Amino acid sequence: MTDAPPFALAELYPVPGIRCATVEAGVRYQNRRDLVLFELAEGTHTAAVFTRNAFCAAPVQLARRHIESDQPRFWLINTGNANAGTGAHGLSQCRHTCNALAQAASVPEWTILPFSTGVIGEALPAERIAAAIPAALQGLKTDGWQDAAWGIMTSDSKPKGVSFQIEVAGTRYTFTGIAKGAGMIRPNMATMLAFVATDMAVEPSLLQAILHEAVEKSFNRITVDGDTSTNDSCVLAATGAAGNALVSERHSELAVALATAVDRVMLDLAQQIVRDGEGATKFITVQVEDGASIEECCEAAYTVAHSPLVKTAFFASDPNWGRILAALGRSGIADLDVNKVEVWLNDVRVCWLGGLDPSYQESMGAEVMKQKDILVRLVLGRGPYLDRVYTCDFSYDYVKINAEYRS
Repeated sequence: MTDAPPFALAELYPVPGIRCATVEAGVRYQNRRDLVLFELAEGTHTAAVFTRNAFCAAPVQLARRHIESDQPRFWLINTGNANAGTGAHGLSQCRHTCNALAQAASVPEWTILPFSTGVIGEALPAERIAAAIPAALQGLKTDGWQDAAWGIMTSDSKPKGVSFQIEVAGTRYTFTGIAKGAGMIRPNMATMLAFVATDMAVEPSLLQAILHEAVEKSFNRITVDGDTSTNDSCVLAATGAAGNALVSERHSELAVALATAVDRVMLDLAQQIVRDGEGATKFITVQVEDGASIEECCEAAYTVAHSPLVKTAFFASDPNWGRILAALGRSGIADLDVNKVEVWLNDVRVCWLGGLDPSYQESMGAEVMKQKDILVRLVLGRGPYLDRVYTCDFSYDYVKINAEYRS
């Protein structure tokens, strides 16, 4: 990780009011930059969402408390160790790292949000992290987003980032975000870790509402393997460095532009995670149409997306549509009229009136299944609602990666 990376992200614009650094702490491996520090300018507002896993990691517990106390000045992220399933000792170690940073940066401990990712159930080497903090503070720079995207990776095969600028009423605003995640992905709040920032000035409660809605449409609609991590965290910072009047009115031009931009960032990062799913070779959208509610559309889509039989069929490019039908049938939809159901693979209708479409031929489905991006449409014939979930296939490499994860 100390050499030039083999994969370069597209340009990630610096966000005025944000500096970051990526350094080596030796958390799990040597010669790897595994500690990332973000510094947020005074006056920055931060919104956050966290995992709903009951065994949430120590940094999640502490970050929740800190963000309720004050607006953060630093985000401190380590890889290689999740500090989850570590009990009171894990909380103590997490506090130790926050305290070390607080003393070095001369800020209150509760203005630091800690984040960890890596192996669950092992003690966090807090002293190593504390020892690396001076180098991180010294290395802070405005254009450190690329390095940070590499620094937060674990089993990811490539870094994930998105950046763009918009112009509203003659003022230009920057949006930049990075994320990590490739396995243990069914976030149920956000992705494993995501850090997004803008230089717009936004009222905190509006920022939180916009983040929550964006997450619901993006990170809460992806799955690699159906496992919700103990460490999932997603934060959104608004530094106010662009100099605009504080955005507080939900339906103002600037608030609408903000929500649209945040939606774009989150969906882009979420889809990058699915495309980099451990061992993934296919990107699959499961779209459920004509449902009686958003909830049943989402549940049906997730049931199909989670099915190992469906996911392995996609890996094999096998148009075994019966597996899709079986998963839909056990998704819990009350009084589903199977005679109204249609199943489509891209633009090929496979199932019609509850059975095989008379015009369908196996070769048509096989041709679709060879493609890298596939849309599965499930038409229920029950109502006006539609929802979709993004997933990937299961390959031999998924088993290999996870079998060897701790080695």
